[in-house]
Amino acid sequence: MIATCRSSSQELDDLGVRVESGIDVTSENSILNLKNNLSGIKIDVLIQNAGIAESSSLESLDTESLRRQFEVNALAPLSFTRTFLNNMRNGSKVILITSRMGSIEDNTSGGYYGYRMSKAALCMAGKSLSIDLKPHGISVALLHPGLVCTRMTGFTPHGIAPEESVNGLIQRMDSLTIESSGSFWHSNGESLPW
Repeated sequence: MIATCRSSSQELDDLGVRVESGIDVTSENSILNLKNNLSGIKIDVLIQNAGIAESSSLESLDTESLRRQFEVNALAPLSFTRTFLNNMRNGSKVILITSRMGSIEDNTSGGYYGYRMSKAALCMAGKSLSIDLKPHGISVALLHPGLVCTRMTGFTPHGIAPEESVNGLIQRMDSLTIESSGSFWHSNGESLPW
């Protein structure tokens, strides 16, 4: 198992996995250095979890924030997948961690323009990848971890424990097949609307 990150943490180091730090998904040089470091290594499951959420209402719209969120949340996972295609084989899986907030049908509260729009774009990229990679035997899933009680959500008391989310995500990954490729799921197994 290999974990990539911008900077490691004690929690990550304690997992006992290979850690490649200094990886910025928006930096082409950073990704190419990682590709060189992983030369000859086959990837069974590529999980892309990098993301940023910046609040933006209609009144406080910040186009630079919108661009930043698109770059990290939508463009980087697509480019990253393309860069590592040669490391994958028939039976490999690409997992894109997205958000229910990327669902157009499920949007009942508005706001968060950059986050919602970039996650919807990621869902579209994932659906297209599922079609383009199917002839290679590579399946793709778009997974929503749920509202998880973490630093990103301000440790919301309404969230689920990280362990519960991870267990659900692993179940979705394990059940992913080429026939179900391109699906948008909640970690609890619920199929989410586009």
